[in-house]
Amino acid sequence: MKFVTFYNPEGQLRAGWLSGDRVVDMNVVSKGKLPNHLIELIKNHEEYMDVISTLNNKLTHLESFSINEIRLTAPLPKPPSFRDFVAFETHVKNATKRSGGTVAPEWYEMPMFYFSNANAMKGTNEEVKHPAKCSRLDYELEMACIIGRKGKNIRAEEAEEYIFGFTILNDWSARDIQMKEMKVLLGPAKGKDFATSIGPYIVTKDELEPYRLEDKYDLEMTAAVNGKILSRGNFKDIYYSFGQMIERASEEVTLYPGDIIGSGTVGFGCIMELGPETHRWLEPGDEVELTITGLGSLKNKIV
Repeated sequence: MKFVTFYNPEGQLRAGWLSGDRVVDMNVVSKGKLPNHLIELIKNHEEYMDVISTLNNKLTHLESFSINEIRLTAPLPKPPSFRDFVAFETHVKNATKRSGGTVAPEWYEMPMFYFSNANAMKGTNEEVKHPAKCSRLDYELEMACIIGRKGKNIRAEEAEEYIFGFTILNDWSARDIQMKEMKVLLGPAKGKDFATSIGPYIVTKDELEPYRLEDKYDLEMTAAVNGKILSRGNFKDIYYSFGQMIERASEEVTLYPGDIIGSGTVGFGCIMELGPETHRWLEPGDEVELTITGLGSLKNKIV
C-alpha cells in the first residue's frame, strides 16, 4: 500500500492511503478506528492493517478524494529522528576524488551516517528555499526506509522485520557550507539542515518484493533538473544493505517507529559528482524531480 499525509480541500492536515488515483482519509472512513497520523499508524500497523484491508475492499467513490482535490505533504512531517547514511561506494569514490582525497579505509569497516534535521521535511511539489549564504546548492538522489518496530541492537539478518516501508529522499546540500564544516572533522550541519524532501508517499515493503535481489532491490533511480535527466543509477549497486544500516544505527540505541534511515546518494546522484561542468549548481526557479521504480516521483521547486 501507499500511505500519504495531505491537506484536504478544507486545508486540514490528514493522513490516509492511495486507492488507485484517489486518496482516502483513514480516520474519517474508519469512523475514528484509525488514527489521523502516520506515526500512530506505523506504531500499531500490525493491528491496523487488517482494518485497512477490510475498508479498502468496501470503499465507494464518495469516500475518497481525487488527487487533484488535495495537496500532498511529507508523509512524515516530523519523524522521531532522521539518520542519513553514505552507503554507495561509487558516490564515496566520486566525492573524495572531487575533493582531492581517497576513500578512508574505515568506510569499508562499517556503514557511516550523520543525523539531520527531522523538523525540516518537505513533501512533493513543496517549495525549497535556497539558503541565503549558499552558492553551491545541490540535490542528492536517495532512497529511505521507515522503521516500523521499536528495537535495539538489531542484527542485519533480522532487520527486515523492523522495516515498515520505503520512500524517495532528497538530501538537499549546500556544498560550500558543508565543505567548510567538515574541514574541522565534524559532520555536515548547516550545510544540510535547511530542508530534506521525502515522498510522495510511503510504500509498504511488500510492494517492492518483485524487485528484490537478496538483501537489495533492482530499482532504477533518476534525477532530473528542469525536465532534463542528469543522474541515473540503480539501488542494487548499494554497498551496504538497509539491514546493515539498521544494525549499525541500533547499536546500543533504540530505534522507534517512524524513524527514517536514508541510504545516501546513489553513484553520480548529485551535481557534485557530475561536476558543475555537466550542470551548474541549483538556482531559484529550478525544478528537481527524483524518480525511483516502485516509489513514484518526488518533485520540488527551488525559490
